[in-house]
Parts: sequence; structure tokens; C-alpha cells
Amino acid sequence: MSELISNNGHVTVLLHEAVNGLNIQPAGIYVDGTFGRGGHSRLILSKLGVKGRLIVFDKDPQAIAVATELAKQDKRVQVVHNGFAALQMELDKLNISGINGALFDLGVSSPQIDEVQRGFSFRFDAPLDMRMDPTHGRSAAQWLQVATEQEIHEVIKNYGEERFSRQIARAIVQQRQDVSITTTRQLARLVAQVVHTRERNQDPATRTFQAIRIFINRELEEVTEVLPQVMSHLLVGGRLAVISFHSLEDRIVKHFMQQHSKPVPLPRWAVVKEAEREQPPLKLIGKAQKPTTEEIVANPRSRSAVLRIAERSR
Repeated sequence: MSELISNNGHVTVLLHEAVNGLNIQPAGIYVDGTFGRGGHSRLILSKLGVKGRLIVFDKDPQAIAVATELAKQDKRVQVVHNGFAALQMELDKLNISGINGALFDLGVSSPQIDEVQRGFSFRFDAPLDMRMDPTHGRSAAQWLQVATEQEIHEVIKNYGEERFSRQIARAIVQQRQDVSITTTRQLARLVAQVVHTRERNQDPATRTFQAIRIFINRELEEVTEVLPQVMSHLLVGGRLAVISFHSLEDRIVKHFMQQHSKPVPLPRWAVVKEAEREQPPLKLIGKAQKPTTEEIVANPRSRSAVLRIAERSR
């Protein structure tokens, strides 16, 4: 998720492309699985009629505070303080069996990155936290204090695609024997001492911070968990829109949508007419979309965004 803070509020990535892709039905029920500061939600509400409903999810207490204020102003909004991986459970609580669309703007948001105390960024010296919901789970510092060298290596390699992962893990374990790594600056400096070559214009700590954040928040696991839940709740004609900012996230989304938009393979000996074959549950809507040059200039954090849309076909 990436929202640019400006004097005019929040500029949400691929705002119109994502919401238009949902093909909003005025009386429909929609889910914004990543409320953030509400950019997508407000545009969805502007297209909903008086009978429409919008269920918004977020882990972040500050995002929930903004969402709660919106719900006070607009009775069509219902707020769920939970991660989107709990979608099925939360919809069951609300007695909602079918939805007309769901939108997910994955990853960390700009307000989270820019709030120093959250510890998401190596640009500031802050407690090494990285939790999207700081009231639950272990912080990054707590995990780094107890994880084995092999565990740290695997996280940085698998989630950050960092080729110096083993050296970084070794350095972290050696460092914590003398001094606990509790701040973003400590970790960033330690990584910089190990990583001597890096992509142009990229800080040596970028991949390590990204990997630990993804791991701490179970970001990839939650994407994998929520997609089947959404598909099972989508009504025929309902749409799923997902904005990814990381290649690993996008790979999960792409594979899921492609897998469920193709007919089930038949044995070679089967003789079935094409019209008689069971149709797949999803239909891809257009090609993957990326931000325009103008949007990237206005919000550089949007440059890696990829939007994919699928529709429930049966």
C-alpha cells in the first residue's frame, strides 16, 4: 500500500483504475481489505447508492481511527479492526454470505513509513518495531534477538531476495552477543557494513528491512490465505482487485487469478465438447495495470505498483 501525503490529503495509488475495475453496483456490498487512510474507500462510497455497504478492514490502530470517524459520518460503512486474512470469519459475524467486490492495496502505507516510531524505515532512527498493528505480536527487534542465524538468513533471502543474506544474518547474530539490535539505525549500519555493492540509488538496507517487515506481518501468507476466501464470497459478476508493490506478492496474485481462470485440465482420453466443459470460477479483466508516468512523478512510491482484476464468472 502506498499513499502520498500532501497538503491536499492522501493521493492513493491507482485510485480510479482500481475502483473503476470493481464495476461498482449501487446497491452492492464491497470490501476494502486495506483501508489505510481511506482513499479507495471514499471513492467506492461515492459510487454506491443508499442501500450499498462497504466493509473496511485494517490492522493499524491509526487507520482504524480514521475509518471509525468515516463510519460515524456514513452509515454504509462498517469497520473491522483485523487483518484481511480473517475476512471469512468477520463476514460470517456480519451475516454476509456474498459480496459484489473486494479491493486490496497490499504492503505498507506511506503514513506508516513516515511515522518515525513505527520503525519501518531506515531513513529515521527509531525503535525497530515494523508491526502494522503494534499492539499484537513480536516486534522486529524482539524477533532478531531470539531467531537463529539460519532463520534470519532464510527470511532475508526468501522475502528480500538479498544475495548477501547469509553474511547479514551472521553479522546480526555476532552483534547481538554484545549489544541488542533495537533501533533502525543500528540495523541499517550493520547491513551497510556487510553489503558493499547495491543497485543504483538503493540503500544497502532496503532488501533487509523489506524482508523483515514482510515476515513480521506475515504479508505473503495473508495474501495466500485471503484470495480463496474472497473467491468463495464473490457473487457472480463480482470483482476482485489487487494492487501489489512487491514481486513476491504479485506472483501470488497472478498465479491465483490465472489458475482459477482456466478450465480444469481433462485426461487425454476424455471426449468432451468445449461447450460442455465446466467453466472456471474466475475471468481475468484486462491486463495488469501500472501507474502512469504522471502518477509516478507525483508519487515515486507508486512506481512498483501492479493492479490485477478478476471477475467471478460462475
